[in-house]
Amino acid sequence: MTRYNAGIIEAKWQKIWADSNSFGVSEDRSRPKYYVLEMFPYPSGKIHMGHVRNYTQGDVIARYRRAKGFNVLHPMGWDAFGMPAENAAMEHKIHPAKWTYDNIDHMRVQLKQMGLSIDWSREFATCDPDYYAQEQKMFVDFLDKGLVYRKQSWVNWDPVDNTVLANEQVVDGCGWRSGVAVERRLLSQWFLKITDYAEDLNAALDGLDRWPEKVRIMQKNWIGRSEGLRLFFAIEGHDPLAVYTTRPDTIFGACGMAIAPDHPLAVKLAQENPDLQQFITRCRCGATTEEALEKMEKNGFDTGLVARTPFEDRALPVYVANFVLMDYGTGAIFMSAAHDQRDLDFAGKYGLAVRTVIRPEGEDDSFAVGTEAYTGPGRLFNSAFLDGMTIDEAKAEVARRAEAGGFGQRTINFRLRDWGISRQRYWGCPIPVIHCETCGIVPVPKADLPVILPDDIAFDVPGNPLDHHPSWKHVACPQCDRPARRETDTFDTFIDSSWYFARFCSPKSEDPVDIDAARYWLPVDQYVGGVEHAILHLLYSRFFSRAMKEIGLSPVTEPFDGLFTQGMVCHETYQGRAGNWLYPADLICGDDGVLRDRKNGEAVTVGRSVKMSKSKKNVVDPTEIIDQYGADTARWFMLSDSPPERDLEWTEDGVEGAWRFTRRLWRTAVNVMDSLGGNPNVVAADAPTDLSPAAQDLRRITHITIDGVGRDIEDFHFNGAVARIYKFSTAISGFAPDGSDGDSFALWEGLTALIQLVAPMMPHLAEEIWQMMGHQERVSDCLWPQAEARLMRKNTVTIAVQVGGKLRDTITVAKDMARAEVERQALAREKIQKAIGDSLVRKVIVVPNRIVNIVIQDR
Repeated sequence: MTRYNAGIIEAKWQKIWADSNSFGVSEDRSRPKYYVLEMFPYPSGKIHMGHVRNYTQGDVIARYRRAKGFNVLHPMGWDAFGMPAENAAMEHKIHPAKWTYDNIDHMRVQLKQMGLSIDWSREFATCDPDYYAQEQKMFVDFLDKGLVYRKQSWVNWDPVDNTVLANEQVVDGCGWRSGVAVERRLLSQWFLKITDYAEDLNAALDGLDRWPEKVRIMQKNWIGRSEGLRLFFAIEGHDPLAVYTTRPDTIFGACGMAIAPDHPLAVKLAQENPDLQQFITRCRCGATTEEALEKMEKNGFDTGLVARTPFEDRALPVYVANFVLMDYGTGAIFMSAAHDQRDLDFAGKYGLAVRTVIRPEGEDDSFAVGTEAYTGPGRLFNSAFLDGMTIDEAKAEVARRAEAGGFGQRTINFRLRDWGISRQRYWGCPIPVIHCETCGIVPVPKADLPVILPDDIAFDVPGNPLDHHPSWKHVACPQCDRPARRETDTFDTFIDSSWYFARFCSPKSEDPVDIDAARYWLPVDQYVGGVEHAILHLLYSRFFSRAMKEIGLSPVTEPFDGLFTQGMVCHETYQGRAGNWLYPADLICGDDGVLRDRKNGEAVTVGRSVKMSKSKKNVVDPTEIIDQYGADTARWFMLSDSPPERDLEWTEDGVEGAWRFTRRLWRTAVNVMDSLGGNPNVVAADAPTDLSPAAQDLRRITHITIDGVGRDIEDFHFNGAVARIYKFSTAISGFAPDGSDGDSFALWEGLTALIQLVAPMMPHLAEEIWQMMGHQERVSDCLWPQAEARLMRKNTVTIAVQVGGKLRDTITVAKDMARAEVERQALAREKIQKAIGDSLVRKVIVVPNRIVNIVIQDR
């Protein structure tokens, strides 16, 4: 075969792998395990280039570890519940289950076209009743363990999706899917007690040394551990107002108090103050997260109440403020305007006094802030007994006096809140509880699980379809047998993805997890996915692992030992003359070869890169690329263009270059076989002792490349491994064997190593060439080649030859050659003989492997 036909060859090997169950695994305690997992996809209908990049990177690791002798678990599943299926059901008049499973069937075909080394026998979708039955069992156990509770709570309500959102799902005050402004509503909600693990979740991050530092920082910031002081301020006619502060050192700079709109004191005052009630109502329609509150205009309502500072008995006005959250700290703060920019802006807006109490080193007591708060280090002043202290000293002194006086207490606070898991939608896992007027909340007995979603559902009425179902929610109480009703809320879909990694260990088990299988496979050794999941998914999975361990379903507390977050796949955009940005779909290529705006025919220029997305019309369909070039070419391009943690620029030139290398590698293999007469049996089994310098050099390059590619793959430097393979391939194709046994051996060894090194990246091409080389076993079943350190060292050196202190020639000799032989070869050189001429050679100085200096004297 002189031409490489990717379509035929890739289909051939995919069938062979599937028919022989090449990548199916089971527990084998005689071998070390390695669990590779990429974040599983949502079945939207088609894979995109981000999927190709993500799963290619994970597959390289899986295939490499397999070649290193590990028993590799590399599964695939589907994160299948969620709003898009309901939206599709309403738009296309199709049941969410049919839409979802049809999409899964299509995407499974696409993923198999990529040649992934997946154990497909472990596949499941989170919408499978067999899967969510186990999820419901765990919920019942969590409920029994006290890890779940239900309460009235102010929640983030998405008025378009008509469902509750967790704080993490609110982005800039808007729903993460709908993009519309969220509202605040008071609803009865189910919560998981993630805050019980806040301290451990925070502290354990320091031990995750195979996680990106940026992800650990993001999680630490979200957990938000802080050490501060709970202080009590007296308010006439009311109970003392408790505040939480991390800056008690600024107490003498306090200019006012602020309480959350949902604070009990605010609610009480609003009952007799319609203006305050209107203000609170407006606040509930605004931002709900700290990030969004930071960006919005800060507004307050003066309650008319006066609080008294604990050390001075100074009067402070009490405001209800839209930037204070009830679920952080105590829902109340004191404002110290000179040393907090938000407080300073608020003080300026409402005419509050600004009192500076910290001055930088070098400033005297006349120091005062202007329009910018001072938040740096310094010494206290204008602060009575704190004057002259550092900030840390002042914090400690205020805490000591507050605790001694009974109006304060040191405390640790967390920004992390319990996880609200109730969602008002159909396409999710039903919460397995029953509400009985006599017995209260009753968990569904495990023998009656799963609680299965009804198929006969309608979406023609706004709200939760389960609420409107004529019969599904009406059941008998399991305890008293009286009429009762099912819980109609379903789980937040992040629950489904918070434990799937454990289910892959034993997907057919009648329990959520077979603990013996989990002990063998967990934790996941290498997890691959997007950094956008650093808080939502990864934090929830870490919590779930701990909660599962508490009920005996997990042997580990940390689910993912190693984490790699890959960059996005971007596409170049083009700028028209009017300054407008255009995507590839907006362009045509003119007769002159110039790219032009499809609408007006004007020439465009390349501008910037943006993430591929359907809305931007710049998506490249992986199926089209695979059909045209083959999966191996797509995989190679995804690995070669840039470091995997950075964004990748998709270009037609780039994929064309990858296709050229695919064909070049094929031709190289064919040419090597031809040079050996098509019969590899002529090659000696062991390296001949007499190798030409060229053969020695090729062997050295071979073993250096084996060593380097292995290290690059382990360090996720895939583009570095690709660069080494390019160079190695060039060395092999440029090698001209002289027909000797030594040259034949070096060339065959080089080609053998090249195909093994490229196999994790271009598996179909590697298998085909491997078979063509006459091997009986598949390359995917072979162990990784071993680099020999002695062969990585260069066997020859080039040394300078000086005559009378001047460089006259160089010679290439065997490394560590005997001095007498070096001297003999140097003196025999024509240029050296000419330089010596009639002179007398008095001495020859040989510095091994470096220089020969010939000392001469006139006769």
